[in-house]
Amino acid sequence: MSHSTVPRSRTEADTTGKTPVASGGTTGARQKRPGKKVSLRLRFRRDRVLLLMTLPALLLILVFNYLPILGNIVAFQDYDPYVSDNGIVSMLHSPWVGLANFQQIFQDSAFWNAVQNTLVLFFLQLILFFPIPIMLALLINSVVRPRVRALSQAILYLPHFFSWVLVIAVFQQLLGGAGLFSQLLRQHGYDGLDIMTDPNTFKFLITAQSVWKDAGWGIIVFLAALSSVSPDLYEAAAMDGAGRWRRMWHVTLPALRPVIALLLVLRVGDALTVGFEQILLQRDAVGPGAAEVLDTFVWWNGVRNQDFGYAAAAGLVKGVISLGLVLAANKVAHLMGEQGVYKK
Repeated sequence: MSHSTVPRSRTEADTTGKTPVASGGTTGARQKRPGKKVSLRLRFRRDRVLLLMTLPALLLILVFNYLPILGNIVAFQDYDPYVSDNGIVSMLHSPWVGLANFQQIFQDSAFWNAVQNTLVLFFLQLILFFPIPIMLALLINSVVRPRVRALSQAILYLPHFFSWVLVIAVFQQLLGGAGLFSQLLRQHGYDGLDIMTDPNTFKFLITAQSVWKDAGWGIIVFLAALSSVSPDLYEAAAMDGAGRWRRMWHVTLPALRPVIALLLVLRVGDALTVGFEQILLQRDAVGPGAAEVLDTFVWWNGVRNQDFGYAAAAGLVKGVISLGLVLAANKVAHLMGEQGVYKK
C-alpha cells in the first residue's frame, strides 16, 4: 500500500511538467524580478570602494575644471586685477559693464578673422589629419611579424613626445629659407623657397606638423578596437570568398565605426581649439592675418593687452559654440545608430 504514493507523485510530476515546489512559498516568489531596481543606498554600499577610488580624480576635476567656470563673470565686467591682490576681491570691486564686451567682440574684424582661420584649420585637419590614424592602424594591424609591428609603432609614436619647439625647429631646418630643400634647389639653379614664412601655405604647414607629431599616437585607440575583433569573423568571411579588401570593408571598418563616431564627436567639440602653442610660436613669422586663431586672440588681448574682460568674453563665446557643436555632433551620431559621447 505504501508504494502507491511514490508513483502517484512521480506521475503527477511527469504529467503536469512542473517541478515539485517546497511548502511555504512559490518559485516565482523566491526569484528576483529582472526589472527590479536597486536602491541608491544599496548601490552606494556596494560600490563604496570604487567611489572612494574615484574621489581624488573628482576633486581635481572640481578644482581645476568647474570652479574656474565662476571666473566667466569677468566677461561681464571691466575687470581690473590691480584692485586687490586677491582675484575674488578684484572681481567684486570691478565695474559691471553687462554685454558691452560681447558687443565689442561682434564688431571687431580681428575676432571674425580669428574665427575664420580657426574654422579653416579645423576643416583642413578634419579632412587631412583625422583619417590618417585610421589608415595607419589598419596598416599596422595587417603586419604579421610582431617585431616589425612593434618597431613601426615605436617609430610612429616617437614624435608625439617631442615638444612643439622641437617640431617647429625640425620643420624650419627642412622647409625654412636656409633649410635643406631650399639649399638643394639653389644648388640646381632654382630659387629657394621659404614655406615657414609664407602666409598662403601656413594652414597646410600647421596640418602637416600636426600629422607628423600626433598621427602615430592617435592610432592607439583604433588598434585597441581592432584587437577586440574576433578572428572567427575574418575566418568566416574568408570561407565565404571575401578577399583582403572585402574583409577590411565588411569586418574591420564596422568594428571601428563606434570608435570613429566617438572620436569624431570629440574632435568636432574641439574644433575651435586648433593648437595654441604651435600657432603662437609661428604667429610672428607669417603675421596675425594668417595665423590668428581664437586661442591666440584670447591670449593676445588678455595677457598682452591686459584687457581681461574682453578676452574672457571671447573665450566664453568660444566655449558656448564648442558646446553646441558637441551636442549637434552627438545628435548626428545617435541618428547614425551610434552611442556617441552619451546615450540617448
